[in-house]
Amino acid sequence: MSAVIPVPEVAAHRAWRHQLELLLASTGEGVYGIDLEGRCVFINRAGAEMLGYRPEDVLGHNMHDLMHHTHPDGSHYPVEQCPIYQAFRQGHSCRLDGDVLWRADGTSFHAEYSSYPIRDNDRITGAVVTFVDISERKRAEELLRNAHDELERRVAERTRELTDAMDEVARTNERLRRLSAHLQTVREDERSRIAREIHDELGSVLVALKLDVGWLKARLDKPELAAKTVSMAGLIDTAVTEVGRIITDLRPSILDHQGLWAAMEWHAQEFLQATGLRGQYSMNIAPETPAPGDALATAAYRIFQEILNNVARHANATAVDMKVNADARALTIRVRDNGRGITLEQLRHPGSHGVLGMSERANHFGGRFAIGPSASGGTRVRVWLPLARTQGDTDDPPADL
Repeated sequence: MSAVIPVPEVAAHRAWRHQLELLLASTGEGVYGIDLEGRCVFINRAGAEMLGYRPEDVLGHNMHDLMHHTHPDGSHYPVEQCPIYQAFRQGHSCRLDGDVLWRADGTSFHAEYSSYPIRDNDRITGAVVTFVDISERKRAEELLRNAHDELERRVAERTRELTDAMDEVARTNERLRRLSAHLQTVREDERSRIAREIHDELGSVLVALKLDVGWLKARLDKPELAAKTVSMAGLIDTAVTEVGRIITDLRPSILDHQGLWAAMEWHAQEFLQATGLRGQYSMNIAPETPAPGDALATAAYRIFQEILNNVARHANATAVDMKVNADARALTIRVRDNGRGITLEQLRHPGSHGVLGMSERANHFGGRFAIGPSASGGTRVRVWLPLARTQGDTDDPPADL
């Protein structure tokens, strides 16, 4: 004997079913249900239209065979591998967005779908599937990916161009440094040649002339002529002194005959005496210090000379402190004055060739040159020049340079 559903319960069931149908019809996502055989038991209009069917044309059909039969690459998609069917076969829900579904006209679209088992108490009776066409999103992702790849390509290309340009700049700078070093060498050689010629030619002429004036004086009877020869001898002595000064400016002989340390000490004393500045010169040369080569000795002397010249010309100082230290590894020169101090604008000025020249001289020998304001006022200059390289030596200057 079959049970009879009371009229109020039937009415409530119909009202609930109507509300559910309205809800399914209102959503933009595709929604369908399948039984344990994979046959469609319901589908909303949005889902059917997305697949290119009418809802009534889908009911009762196997949904895998209808819309999920082929992989994106065109190969067959076995139903036993279908994640949708795992929902009711193994009770596992799934959510995927890297797959395609197929329309009635044989075209496919990228879809995001979810599959959940339908349970009646502890028994699985089927699955409910929701799906949405994400082709636009995939196209946008593809466009974004292509744009990103294009940007990466352009960045890599630009980076290569900049790297090549920087390498070329570095090579050009290295060539300019070598040219500058060569010019400095040529300049020093020319200075030495001119100094030798002045000493040998003009010096000997002046000495002979003075001897002749002395000889002439001894043979003159008239006092006024004798007085004139004395005056002439004085002028010759002045010329000899000036020639000696010019020779020293061109190439101090002490640098060639007694070496760098004696030349720097002599120049420091000459500088203090000529300028009248208060100051002191200290030198600490370790016993194991190697003798610097001619090129390095000339560079160190010229840097030291230019530092002191800048103090005399620009610092407006009253005192200067000079320290020279050398050991088996490097030569360090530190000079500090109490003048007006150097500014960043002065260092960046296009006409600051002296600073640039000192820096280039130091860099050529693998050294470092630093100049800036002193904490106690005035200007502080520090020079570090490697004298010898040993195995494992990093040739790093001291931390305060």
